[in-house]
Amino acid sequence: MKSERAERLSLWRVAEQFEHAPLNELGARADSVRLRLHPEGRVTFTSDRNINYTNVCVSRCRFCAFCRRDKDPEAYVLSFAEIGARIEQARAAGAVQILLQGGMNPALGLGWHLDLLRFIRSEHPIHVHGYSAPEIDFLCGQSGLPLPAVLERLVASGLGSIPGGGAEVLSSRVRRRVSPRKIGVRRWLEVHEAAHRMGLRTTATMVYGLGETFRDRLVHLRHIQRLQARTGGFTAFIPWSFQPGNTTMDIAKSGPALYLRILAVSRILLDNVPNLQVSWVTQGPEVAQLALYYGANDFGSTMMEENVVRAAGCSFKVMDESAIAALVRGAGFIPALRHQDYSLIRTL
Repeated sequence: MKSERAERLSLWRVAEQFEHAPLNELGARADSVRLRLHPEGRVTFTSDRNINYTNVCVSRCRFCAFCRRDKDPEAYVLSFAEIGARIEQARAAGAVQILLQGGMNPALGLGWHLDLLRFIRSEHPIHVHGYSAPEIDFLCGQSGLPLPAVLERLVASGLGSIPGGGAEVLSSRVRRRVSPRKIGVRRWLEVHEAAHRMGLRTTATMVYGLGETFRDRLVHLRHIQRLQARTGGFTAFIPWSFQPGNTTMDIAKSGPALYLRILAVSRILLDNVPNLQVSWVTQGPEVAQLALYYGANDFGSTMMEENVVRAAGCSFKVMDESAIAALVRGAGFIPALRHQDYSLIRTL
């Protein structure tokens, strides 16, 4: 009990320190961590396309503007042929992977997803970075299979890595308020740990601005830090701000100063996660460029298609490889294309 109380007090003190420290001071500390981890001065990114196979979801999270009920006129499920066509369009434009995610759709069982992955592998081979922890947990419930068995089937069918979606803020208090039907903190961590244990690499994310406290954010970072210490399976951490448009949450959109503060704190505390990614989709290219001085070393992706953030009314112009490379060079770094595991393809 004493150690738990001491830890809570310590967390409060750290939260106070990071919430009120001068922003440029935090940026300098974060940049020193980035320089230690990536002394070559390279900023990476990948070329990909987001494919949301369905927008039907039973979670009905309050912060989501993308999901629809199954009877909604805007509800959809993409056919395998439609998904294949989008992959080929992406490959023609230079994509090396796809991000495959959707809602928790009761009409799509585990077999449908396994067939989709096998279809992609045989007809449109490309790295599939897909199926967030809530989706995987939902498939466990649908199929009645334990988590390791579901993961093994997904990987055997063609899943290459798992995105960090569904984390939002890893605080039970926050999740009960904004996403009560979605998996809890412990289950999100369990899915990622199980994936890491079987050699599957994943990313970690945080969506802030949901009415959480700075201490809640530090609890989130502590969960990621501790899991990474056990498994080493996270390739990157990606924080981004909640976009309130078209949602049921009456919360003002946060500004770039808070984004840079959270990014810097993430780099300082998560020094065991090798890569920190900017979010130009939510922050815009100029703030994303500035973020390279606040600890980030990765520019995310070209993101040829993005639907979830766009549904919340946030839409920046899509950037191709040359546009991202120009921003990276303009900040004084060397741009380089990468695979999902951060192995390099080529410098630009």
